[in-house]
Amino acid sequence: MENTGYLCLLLSLCLCAYAAAASAAGAVKRNRLLALSGERAVYAVCFSISIASAILVHAFLTDDYRYAYVASNSNRAMNASYKFAAWWGGQEGSLLLWSWLLSCYAAILVLRSRRKLASMPYTIVVLAATQAFFLILNTFVANPFRMLAVLGGVTAVPDGAGLNPLLQYPLMRIHPPVLYLGYVGMVVPFALSIGALVTREKSAAWLCTARRWTLVTWLLQGAGIVLGARWAYAALGWGGYWSWDAVENASFLPWLSSTAYLHSVMMQEKKGMLRVWNIVLVSSSFFLCIFGTMMTRSGMVDSVHAFAKSSIGRYFVAFLVVAIAGTACLILSRLDYLKSDAPMENVVSRESGFMLNNLLLLASCVAILWGTLFPVISEFVSGEKVSLEKPWFNRIMTPAGLALLLLMGVAPLLPWRRASWNSLRRSFRIPAAGGCLVAALLATCGVREVAPLVSFSLCAFVTVSIVTEFAKGAWAIARKEAIALPRAVLELTHRNTPRYGGYLVHLGIVLIFVGLTGAAFNREHKGEIRIGDRFGVGPYSLDIREISAGEDDNRLWQQARIEVYDGARSIGSLTPRREVYKASRQQVGRVDIRHGLNDDLYVNFAGMSADNTAVVEAYLFPLVNWLWIGAAVLLAGTCIALIKPKTLVA
Repeated sequence: MENTGYLCLLLSLCLCAYAAAASAAGAVKRNRLLALSGERAVYAVCFSISIASAILVHAFLTDDYRYAYVASNSNRAMNASYKFAAWWGGQEGSLLLWSWLLSCYAAILVLRSRRKLASMPYTIVVLAATQAFFLILNTFVANPFRMLAVLGGVTAVPDGAGLNPLLQYPLMRIHPPVLYLGYVGMVVPFALSIGALVTREKSAAWLCTARRWTLVTWLLQGAGIVLGARWAYAALGWGGYWSWDAVENASFLPWLSSTAYLHSVMMQEKKGMLRVWNIVLVSSSFFLCIFGTMMTRSGMVDSVHAFAKSSIGRYFVAFLVVAIAGTACLILSRLDYLKSDAPMENVVSRESGFMLNNLLLLASCVAILWGTLFPVISEFVSGEKVSLEKPWFNRIMTPAGLALLLLMGVAPLLPWRRASWNSLRRSFRIPAAGGCLVAALLATCGVREVAPLVSFSLCAFVTVSIVTEFAKGAWAIARKEAIALPRAVLELTHRNTPRYGGYLVHLGIVLIFVGLTGAAFNREHKGEIRIGDRFGVGPYSLDIREISAGEDDNRLWQQARIEVYDGARSIGSLTPRREVYKASRQQVGRVDIRHGLNDDLYVNFAGMSADNTAVVEAYLFPLVNWLWIGAAVLLAGTCIALIKPKTLVA
């Protein structure tokens, strides 16, 4: 059994090579049977990697410590769900998860689209080549089936080292695989685009398929980012959810570039414009996913999220160099095929709004990438590693984010092709009035900082513009068909799910901005507090009642019970704790949070000081929960946009 998993990986690698060769030969020679055998090889790869993955998971669940990877990332005291999550807890297993997800995506694409797309053989070549690259890493560089050996044979340790304690948190059971689903999924639209370029595909079917796959992977990547932010907020104990950490940035970059693609591809579908731009964007999104994977695994950047330093980075560099060079050559050789059908007609139009949106997103990508790689660049140039911290990113991204927020409200109100002054005045009158009213109310209430005033005003502007668009369409349907307005809203959305699902996505982003802007009003209290003493943060008073201790098979802990008062009224208690994991002897803090619609009271217990006082960090985070609410609305809007619009019968 110990060799079966490794043999499955070797078999998968051979099948990938065959899938690529058979598909390419079948396309060149117009041999349908040969191309069909390439498709069948894709299914076989998926089956073989699934067997390998099942063997590794079985080893974790049965505490088979003959495997070095299992011994390094699990122990007997962990419950079954964390043993399963240990599959992706280290370098080798996470690469195997990458390979397995890609094999599933490839099998699904071939099964659903093999008869619709003439370019499918070349699409399979790209998928198989990418799959082969990751299988080479798993087979020869980071093998999850390496056995613990002594002279004379295989051995096993009595117990494992356990999963990293920071990963033993409920969200980490789902955050990495969801994020990987987004990362891996970007291979599919890239492969579809390359296949269409090679064959000069004239049908629009590939573009529609690529757009829907991009939307799905954009949804999954966004969900993974939000889950990661939520994990950082609740598990790391520092009170934040985004620190512009290098690995956080690595996940955000392809999301931004694919956001730009999803906007500009609409112009290609409607007007036949921006074909070169869209190919560049979808290719960049794929390369940024590979680059982010390399940053996480090579140790080229310092991050709490990254794996240990490894030589694996040079394999990624080689893959990226070959892939980028090949893609650039292919694009240059197909410029005649990619020529736009229509020029940009007017600066004041929806087309120009989308283009400006794209440029801002791309500029944000470049700025974040520069800030992320600056320590590496500075060390290479001067020998001294200089990091750009959170304040630098905030100074750059705050105005960029506000500009994108403004465009999000402006662009949908602009007509296609060109706009007249009267139409602009009618479209912007009510949303602009809403934004100005909110600014005046906030100023009256004492808000004087420019950034929060501008942000809240723009949020109001975009919200009113979205509500106005829904109201106009729903009111017309309600009058024409004599139905209630709520039902008319549902009918309107169902008739054009991409458009109105997109509006809900915009509304979700507005709510996220509300949550982000609330950070301007954060408050905190840090100090050493004696049992029985009371301290305050914002309108709340906190009273430390007792310190207790306990343990289970996996960890020891020390816990504080803190009573919370709003004025003189008790509103409950919080129980933050400090844990020590027995296997690794690593300490982690487990915060406790009192959630509210308007604010979060967030308390971290850092342990006891030498003079037996509790070290406590308490934070008040206004509006932070609107960030998570906005993320839920964004994901719901994306799901609606994926639904096929209702067909009206004449």
